Amino acid sequence: MFIDSARIYVKAGDGGNGRVSFHREKYKPSGGPDGGDGGKGGDVIFIVDEGSRTLADFRYKRNYKADAGQDGGAAQCSGKGGEDLIVKVPRGTIIKEEETGRILADLTKEGQSAIIAKGGKGGKGNQHFATSTRQIPNFAKAGDQGDERWIVLELKLLADVGLIGFPNVGKSTFLSVVSAAKPKIADYHFTTIEPNLGVVSVDGVESFVIADIPGLIEGAHEGTGLGHEFLKHIERTRLLIHVVDVSGSEERDPVEDFKIINDELKQYNPILAERPQIVAANKMDVTGSSDNLNRFIEAIEPLGYKVFPISAATSQGIKEVIYYASDMLKTIPESIITADTDAEVVYTAEEEIPFQVRKENGVFVVEGKWIKKMVASTNFEDYESLQYFQRAIKKKGVVDELERLGINEGDTVKVHDWEFDYVR
Repeated sequence: MFIDSARIYVKAGDGGNGRVSFHREKYKPSGGPDGGDGGKGGDVIFIVDEGSRTLADFRYKRNYKADAGQDGGAAQCSGKGGEDLIVKVPRGTIIKEEETGRILADLTKEGQSAIIAKGGKGGKGNQHFATSTRQIPNFAKAGDQGDERWIVLELKLLADVGLIGFPNVGKSTFLSVVSAAKPKIADYHFTTIEPNLGVVSVDGVESFVIADIPGLIEGAHEGTGLGHEFLKHIERTRLLIHVVDVSGSEERDPVEDFKIINDELKQYNPILAERPQIVAANKMDVTGSSDNLNRFIEAIEPLGYKVFPISAATSQGIKEVIYYASDMLKTIPESIITADTDAEVVYTAEEEIPFQVRKENGVFVVEGKWIKKMVASTNFEDYESLQYFQRAIKKKGVVDELERLGINEGDTVKVHDWEFDYVR
């Protein structure tokens, strides 16, 4: 089965903690602070792998975590950085943040990579906190937490040409004739329920990739008949070959069918409706097709479309379509419809709200990544460390927020697992 979407959880490595340590040497029992820094946590990096074709592997493994950085050591030894986690995906994979829908990366080129979750910075050892008045700092900083998020992977086929049209108009037969692809072919609707790719290689023509997109129906832009699943595969194609059953063998009007499909493209994405399009009037081998063809050409060609009468079953007119398509591809630039990705593809801790304050059962609760890190970095048994913590939360605005919410002297404040009585 063709798997074109997956939902997974990624977690970058946490930064290692800084070390509290003091230099010890014979005859020098009171050496200065020499605690080393923690190592940086590993990143989660997605990279294009030309050997991958689907997202099937992500059905069986949904959690991806990079290594944490090591804690700092004594004698100013820094901890080792965590190893990055490399995740391989097929070319054409779009990575979105599930919560916001924001595009984190659009991986379209061989070897292209993107950091999807950034590892946390390592904490500073106590050697960095020595001053002329604080010569024995008995505290260090904890490492930052690595980014974590649920993401959605989407794989849109990367083809130069897309075959579009109603079900059972002959797209699969067309693909089988012009390439080595072997799609399932039968005389009933929705024979193709997943996209098929083929490489067109004809003498005198530069090879290109063609995709047989599952048949569209009226209402596809609203999801009818798996319309969204089918339409999104057309977005990356540079040229469309619109296959129409000109014979009217199913008592359908080919002119009306042509207009319905183009209307579905326009309502799904207006840019798609402007994509260069060749029209292949198929099933010319069926009796009565010639009369329908003349009426079809009179209605369609004045709209600016080139119509080729063909029979996929007998190969009539196929080469003319392929040569014309090849010439058009030489003039059409690469076009990928996605939102622009940001230069920096991940949110950093600094961009997030550093803390939140709420009142619960008479207790003022302070939460957030920044304040959690401050608590982890503070030695509350050490006077200097406690003073450092008090100055930090005041500078960050925690005290102002508590007072805005009406805190009084003696009220209880809870910061993660630590509680204290508020004193002005």
